[in-house]
Amino acid sequence: MVHDKTTLRRSLLSQRQTLTSEDWQNRSEAIVQHLKNSSIVQEAKTILAYFSIRQEPDLTSLFSLDKQWGFPLTVGNELKWYPWSIGEPLIPGEYGIPTPANQQVALVPNQVDLILIPAVGIDRLGYRLGYGGGFYDRLLSNPQWQTIPTLGIVFEFAQLPTLPVDPWDRALDGWCSENGLSFNNLVGCQC
Repeated sequence: MVHDKTTLRRSLLSQRQTLTSEDWQNRSEAIVQHLKNSSIVQEAKTILAYFSIRQEPDLTSLFSLDKQWGFPLTVGNELKWYPWSIGEPLIPGEYGIPTPANQQVALVPNQVDLILIPAVGIDRLGYRLGYGGGFYDRLLSNPQWQTIPTLGIVFEFAQLPTLPVDPWDRALDGWCSENGLSFNNLVGCQC
């Protein structure tokens, strides 16, 4: 077991980069199908998500669902979320991540039903290994965001028994890989 986040992150990202384009697409589509079939997604009206970079699981086909979608923009060391629908323009944000061009009105926590969070790795308790910027940890430590269900999105090989955990890390409620959904904290969820 690797106890250093930097080394573990490098290893998992390297493994992710070895996926062929076809394998990456097939695994991503399996994740999307599990999400589409889950009651937590079906019942949500507003879902925060992400556009894939660095060969993260690609959720693009999920965005055709009739939902209000929100995508992040980094502002300083925080994430701000803006609504977006298929066909609306995107612009490159920080780190080259596409973000909605219309940034007039940000989504606020009481409008959001579910957050889909990209992860480099995740453990059985829902602790997520990200890229190291702490954006999602800061978001989830804000009391206004803490009651919104969170699902980490990972490939199966990135689900680990345990991850190194720092005091600021926040466990997610569940996660989804190409093998299905798992839930940690969503008590009573019929997902």
